[in-house]
Formats: sequence, C-alpha cells, structure tokens
Amino acid sequence: MPGLAPLLAIDGARATLTLRRPRLANRLEISDLQTLREQLDEVNRNEAVRVLVLAAEGRHFCSGFNIGAVPGVDAGALFEQLADAWEAARPVTIAAIHGGVYGGATDLALACDFRLGTPGCEMFVPAARLGLHFYGGGLQRYVSRLGLAWAKRVLLAGETLDAAAMLQSGFLDRLLPDGAALDEAVAQLREQLLDMAPLALLGMKKHLNAIARGALDPAALQADLAISRDSADLAEGVAAWGERRAPRFIGR
Repeated sequence: MPGLAPLLAIDGARATLTLRRPRLANRLEISDLQTLREQLDEVNRNEAVRVLVLAAEGRHFCSGFNIGAVPGVDAGALFEQLADAWEAARPVTIAAIHGGVYGGATDLALACDFRLGTPGCEMFVPAARLGLHFYGGGLQRYVSRLGLAWAKRVLLAGETLDAAAMLQSGFLDRLLPDGAALDEAVAQLREQLLDMAPLALLGMKKHLNAIARGALDPAALQADLAISRDSADLAEGVAAWGERRAPRFIGR
C-alpha cells in the first residue's frame, strides 16, 4: 500500500498527528481509521498533552475514506466514530489544511477546534453524487459549524468551495498566504493555547462542544466551574494579572 500509516509525535504538551499517504492525496484506509483512533486514545491518556495538531504530507490534506476498499463496509459509521472521537478529544485540536479536503475528511476537519488553511485549499463532498447518505454526526457538525445554508450547498448541491469560500463559510478560521505562513500560524496558535490555564482551557473546550451538540450537562459544567474556581491556577492567574507578569500555570 503506497505511503505510510499516520504518525503520532508527542513533545511534552504538544502532539502532532500527520497523515502520510501523499501519493493518494492522503486517502484513508480502514487500517488508518483504526490507527488514528488508537493514536487519539494515546493522546487522551497522556494528561501532559494540551494541544493536538492534525497535519498532512504532500499536496493535499485528505481525500477521505477509500469507500471501495472493502465491500460491505459501512464507511459512514467508521468515519462517524472517528470524527465523534476527534471532536471529544481532551486536548484542543488544530487542523493545518493545505490543498484538497474531500468527503468524510471535511468532517474530520470540522471536528477540530481550529482550522487554518492556505489559498490552495478546496473542499468537496461527493456523497449525493455517489448515492451515499452522509452520517448523522457529520450532518450535525456541518450545521452547527457552518450553518444550514452552507451545509446544504456542500452536501446537497455538491458545491466545491475554494479557499475564500471556506473562509467565508467558517470552515477555515484563518487563511494564510502559503505553507510556510501556515506552519508559523499553527505554531503561534499552539503556543498561545499552551499559555492558557489548562483547567479552564480544556473544560471550556469540552462544554462548548456539548453546547453545539445541544447536549450540555449542567452538573458536569458546575463541577468543572467549581474545580476552576478553587484552583491554584485561578489564584496564580489573578496574581499575575495584578502584577503584570506572565502566569505560571500548573493545571491544578
């Protein structure tokens, strides 16, 4: 099989997961879906990791799932499980997007907390042309992230969105001039996130996503609010603000 399996690299609070099938536009095979889920589980277990970047080698970000790989396989269900797990990832997630992002890979990107791209980006979902009903989790993410009108343009009308339209729709949070600028912006955003208090950062990420799904757990929210309120990090943050210095957070 051309290319290599996704690669996970962890460096302290930073993790990067790189797709490595550039000759096939980083098309995902069944084995890749399993590998990605295992790697995500490893990241979730590592409490030191606070930011996870999803990147890709080659010209394109990802062309989605190889729907012809195994007859009878429910590709939608497999992708839904992965995208739902990615949305629920404990760390904050950033997608570094260049070139094309197609099919189910668009939902994997939507499951990330931030999406940055370059002028060469484009997105397209051929589900309706293939007779494939997009799965429920993906439909929900499309509507909650982009709104109903954009979701219909992509999923029903099958429009191809260029980088400008991806930015206008909200699919991209930022559009950088080239790959080098993209890498720099991703690194800057990652470091900005790592400067935040971990309890507040990761707690708010979790509850914001729950609100977007219409599934906020008030008891869980109140528990996290209490933990943050009583934390050493809040005391440190207030003290640092008053003393006009950078805070030193410890995640407790």
